[in-house]
Amino acid sequence: METVAPLGGVYQAGTLSGNPLAMTAGIETLDLLKSKKIYQDLEKKTSYLTENISDLAEEKLIPLTINQATGLFTLFFTEGPVTDYRTAKMSDTKRFARFFIEMMNQGIYLPPSQFEAWFISLAHTQKDLDKTIEACAEAFRKI
Repeated sequence: METVAPLGGVYQAGTLSGNPLAMTAGIETLDLLKSKKIYQDLEKKTSYLTENISDLAEEKLIPLTINQATGLFTLFFTEGPVTDYRTAKMSDTKRFARFFIEMMNQGIYLPPSQFEAWFISLAHTQKDLDKTIEACAEAFRKI
């Protein structure tokens, strides 16, 4: 800490840096995350959502690859697999743009780039996931 200003030459600042409430919330969050159940729940939600989206795309003959890790995933409008920048760039970004607009029209706000991840949180309910799946079904019908 002696290297951090005002004692040292490294300046560090942030809206909640050192704020006791923010620090307490961070510590409590880290304690909660020690439970394997948290990650199992996130994995279950992520898999439920991505498997259903994948099935819908397959029904509509829409080329789609989904890369996922616990709590996050990315849809690539391309035949798989997507393993690097070169294969990601093979995605149909115009189709993604149409999909993005259709999802937004249904109240589902996605990351605006074909190459960004969706995030699942513990706050997402089964109803939220099902609403997203229904919106994807409608968007796939329209694109």
